[in-house]
Amino acid sequence: MFPFEDENLPLFTVGQVAQMLEVQQAFLRRLDEFGVVRPSRSSGGQRRYSRTEITIVRYVAQLADEGMTLAAIRRVLELEDQVRALEAERDALLTALAERDELLAALTSRRRRSDPPLLEQRTSDSAAPERRGGPQRQWLRGSTPRSQDGFRDRPEV
Repeated sequence: MFPFEDENLPLFTVGQVAQMLEVQQAFLRRLDEFGVVRPSRSSGGQRRYSRTEITIVRYVAQLADEGMTLAAIRRVLELEDQVRALEAERDALLTALAERDELLAALTSRRRRSDPPLLEQRTSDSAAPERRGGPQRQWLRGSTPRSQDGFRDRPEV
């Protein structure tokens, strides 16, 4: 890759950017001072802008032309960064949910293939003793069994 193909490589000086965007060099210095756009510095301490930063400066100049203060512009940029981060998080969560749903569907499908149908389960369970005709439950202390009519059988006093 050639150096000029990297959008984040700081290649452009203040003078070059000012000329490209038709803004004052002092405006670019103020953007740096107010923390709106912080370009890299060369070994000699000169500001160097990448193509990405130039795009941001162009956007900031448009907002400034609309009457926004630098503090407001900085806040707009911060909020836009937060929105991008939240969108990326949302996309990651949606991807994770989709993967979970695919796994759940695969597991459900596999289980349905291995389980006998519900009708077969009922007929195979019919060999088990019925509650009324099968073994009696043990009673808890103080309880009495219910008779066939549903009332408790009590000894006569």
